[in-house]
Amino acid sequence: QVQLVESGGGSVQTGGSLRLSCASSGYYNCMAWFRQAPGKEREGDAYITKAGTARVTDSVKGRFIISQDNAKNTLYLQMDSLKPEDTAMYYCAAAAYCRWSNEYLYWGQGTQVTVSS
Repeated sequence: QVQLVESGGGSVQTGGSLRLSCASSGYYNCMAWFRQAPGKEREGDAYITKAGTARVTDSVKGRFIISQDNAKNTLYLQMDSLKPEDTAMYYCAAAAYCRWSNEYLYWGQGTQVTVSS
């Protein structure tokens, strides 16, 4: 059983930055960040393999960077140039392999990000 605990969410204005962290009790080959806005489906923003192969979606490309510290079993999401449409609950997830669908084995409890205009 892998436990994931997110932190770093908060309220910022448009153009601001936040850095999310996800502390894991273990590490799977793939770690990812998803978001879920009220009334919308959960969707992936970024994922990274244990070897360091990282991908982000087009909607956050150039603004979000996913990274990890394998020694600390911690996943990060640096979020810059935030927009109001980035407002959502952000979840950390773990799985044996990476994909954009939300079929991940383990999930954190989420951390809220709110971007005001």
